Amino acid sequence: MASAQVLTVERRDRLTLIVRLLVAATITYNIVEAVVAISAGTIASSTALIGFGLDSIVEVASAAAVAWQFSAATHEKREAREKVALKLIAIAFFALAAYVTVESVRALIGAEAAEHSTVGIVLAAVSLAVMPALSLAQRRAGRELGSASAVADSKQTMLCTYLSAVLLVGLVVNSVFGWWWADPAAALVIAALAVKEGREAWKGDNCCAPVGLTLADQSGKDEDCDDGCCSPAADSPTMITIMKASKPSRTDA
Repeated sequence: MASAQVLTVERRDRLTLIVRLLVAATITYNIVEAVVAISAGTIASSTALIGFGLDSIVEVASAAAVAWQFSAATHEKREAREKVALKLIAIAFFALAAYVTVESVRALIGAEAAEHSTVGIVLAAVSLAVMPALSLAQRRAGRELGSASAVADSKQTMLCTYLSAVLLVGLVVNSVFGWWWADPAAALVIAALAVKEGREAWKGDNCCAPVGLTLADQSGKDEDCDDGCCSPAADSPTMITIMKASKPSRTDA
């Protein structure tokens, strides 16, 4: 039988603060990222850059919806808000995918070719370096805290890394080789990922543990979870015991 991992109240509070700070940093960065990407994309007529910026806005809106959900005083209200929040997030992703797809098709049939964007390339490269660091830090804190939701949110952050890589390849190929179709092609990949996120949000796919609870608080609900972030495969602790720091018990061996 696996032994329970002991987590003091002080350590839990510290980890909770770390996760909140990391989420705040991620949201702040996404806001800056969105402004820069959309501005640079408009100047360069880059559908991929604009789509990347719009995705950042959706990610911020998603975090805001979750914050609104958990600001409710009762569990029943939080559950009701969750359904509304997930539907709104899904619709936002579908709208993003539709816009980017239409603009990409217009670009591919020769409506307007994207120009070179140094700002876009730098932004994609910076995001490719920043997002994995934020995701890894949040995932480590979430796993130690026993919060499946924090781990799941770190995976959302990692998605930005993949988007950054797709954007960077598209912009560089267009700039170096003059392959104008690389930009709308990259945008179509971003649209496909947006559809995937939208479908998951619409279905309500998420981890079993709500924000702020440990896996031990789920009272045996893990069997209903098919998300790897709250399964043993994700290295999440099977049980977290929250206790106050105190003198050792005499029964300790």
